[in-house]
Amino acid sequence: MAFKSKEMAQAYWRENLRLMLWLSVVWFVVSYGCGILFVEELNTIRLGGFKLGFWFAQQGSIYTFVALTFFYAKKMGDLDRKYGVDDDA
Repeated sequence: MAFKSKEMAQAYWRENLRLMLWLSVVWFVVSYGCGILFVEELNTIRLGGFKLGFWFAQQGSIYTFVALTFFYAKKMGDLDRKYGVDDDA
């Protein structure tokens, strides 16, 4: 990966870290928040016969992680193209 300037490299990593921070916050809220902190409130709702809090603790956080992984890959591709460091460059 070759950047044209040190400032571009720093801007790239700043955006990358910001993206990772926000995705980590989303994953934390879904896995810890929905699976542990808000479980009682969520358990009043049913999803496929299961309490929603239980579903988030068992499946929802995993599905969210997979979706966030694909989202991250897409956004990083966009970021690479923006800074001219993609594979096609």
